[in-house]
Amino acid sequence: MNRIFGQVFGISLLAGLLSLGLGHAALAQATDPLAAAGTYVNAPHNWQMWFPASGSPMQDQIDWLMKYVLWIMTAVVAFVGALMVYVFVKFNAKANKTPSHMTHNTFIEVIWIVIPTILLAVIIVPSISLIYYEGDTSNPYMTVTVTGHQWYWEYNYDAVPGLDYTSYMIPDDKLQPGDIRRLSVDHPLVLPINEKIKFNITSSDVLHGFYLPSLGVQKYAIPGTIQTSWTLIPKVGTYFGQCNQICGINHDAMPIEIKAVSMDDYLAWIKVAQANYVMNSYQANPVSSPAPKNEFADLAVTGMTGPLN
Repeated sequence: MNRIFGQVFGISLLAGLLSLGLGHAALAQATDPLAAAGTYVNAPHNWQMWFPASGSPMQDQIDWLMKYVLWIMTAVVAFVGALMVYVFVKFNAKANKTPSHMTHNTFIEVIWIVIPTILLAVIIVPSISLIYYEGDTSNPYMTVTVTGHQWYWEYNYDAVPGLDYTSYMIPDDKLQPGDIRRLSVDHPLVLPINEKIKFNITSSDVLHGFYLPSLGVQKYAIPGTIQTSWTLIPKVGTYFGQCNQICGINHDAMPIEIKAVSMDDYLAWIKVAQANYVMNSYQANPVSSPAPKNEFADLAVTGMTGPLN
C-alpha cells in the first residue's frame, strides 16, 4: 500500500513540476513581445549560392527580374557560342581554300540590330517598372529614421515620441543561446508585419550602407543627405542585414537585425522599449575598438616626417 501511495505521489509531484515549468515558459513567452520572431530566422548560411529567401514583395520582384534577365543572358551566350563553333568549323582555312570576298549582307545587318533592340526592350520595361516600384514611398504606415554611425546604427521612430535608440553588435563574449555571431545585436529594429514601412536613411560621419538582402533594401547612408526606401514584411520572423559600405576599422561590426512581429506584439514592444532601452548597452570590444581620434593621421605624419613636437 505504501509503495502504491509513493508511486502515485511521485507521479503527481512530477506532473506538478512539469506543469509549473511549462507555465513559466508560456508566461515568459507571453510577456516577451519579440518571442514569436524567433520562430523563423532568415539568416545567411555556409555555402549559400543564391539570394537569401525573399522576405518582402520588393525582394520577390528583384529575385524574379534577376532570374528573368539571367535566362535571357544564358540564351544569348549559348547562341553566340554555338554560332562561333559553327563559323570555326564551316569557314576555316581547310574547308575554304579560296576565301570569300563578301563584306556586306543587308539581311544579317538588320537581324543583328533588330534582335538586340527587342532584347533590350523586354529587359528595360520590367526594370523601369521595378525602379518605380522601389521608389514609391507614399502612404507608409510608419517612418523610421536610420542613422549610421561609426560603428553602430541608430533608429528613430518618427511617430513614437522619444523612441530613439542605438543598436550595437553583440560582442562574442556576450552571445547568448540563439544569437548569431557577428549578426545579432543588443537592440534590434522592430517592425509590424503587413504594413508599409518607410526608411529615412542618413549618416552622422562617413558613408555607410543600409543593406537588407532578404527584404530588397539597399541604400547608402550619406552625411547631410536623406535617402528613402521602404519595405513590407508579410511573415513574422527575424531578418538580418549588414553595412556593405566600407566605413572604417570596425566596418564588420555593423549588422542589422530586424524583428518582424504582429501589430499587437509591436504595440506591446513599444511600451517595453520606451521603459527599458538605453543608449549603448554594450561597450565596444577593446581589441577591435578604433584608435583615438586623429591617432592614425598622427602616425602617418610621424612615419613620414619623424616624431611630432
